[in-house]
Amino acid sequence: MELESGRTEIGAMGDSFQTQIPSRHEKSLGLLTTKFVTLLQEAQDGVLDLKAAADTLAVRQKRRIYDITNVLEGIGLIEKKSKNSIQWKGVGPGCNTREIADKLIDLKAELDDLDKREHELDQQRVWVQQSIKNVTDDTQNSPYPFRSPCSSDCRSWESLTRSGCKP
Repeated sequence: MELESGRTEIGAMGDSFQTQIPSRHEKSLGLLTTKFVTLLQEAQDGVLDLKAAADTLAVRQKRRIYDITNVLEGIGLIEKKSKNSIQWKGVGPGCNTREIADKLIDLKAELDDLDKREHELDQQRVWVQQSIKNVTDDTQNSPYPFRSPCSSDCRSWESLTRSGCKP
């Protein structure tokens, strides 16, 4: 029995010791990379100080941070701004920097404005085509033939645009 209680005490000490030491997963380079990229994407303007990142991520070996930055730089997701500063260049899932979100909103608004303008221009083109047709088809205007500086028949919009005539 004493042997069992001794094991229990050692087991209890081992359990408390185990909770203080991070597991292999918690120390893995993959998990550290995920945390690093998240920190980088949340950084203002996508610029991150490597010393601050090492402190925030509680990394004792800065070499691990440099390993991550070397790989990310090699695949074109970051670029070095200075010795201890990098900037996120990549765009991908989870990349929600304020600058990109604002630009996306602006581009969508511009696209909506362009769509409205295109619709207005299409409507105006239809009106001009109809006006030309009304004038040329009106029998009262036959004594006054429409003469254009262009050599082609300018009775339709297509003939105007093909020949370079301007109404």
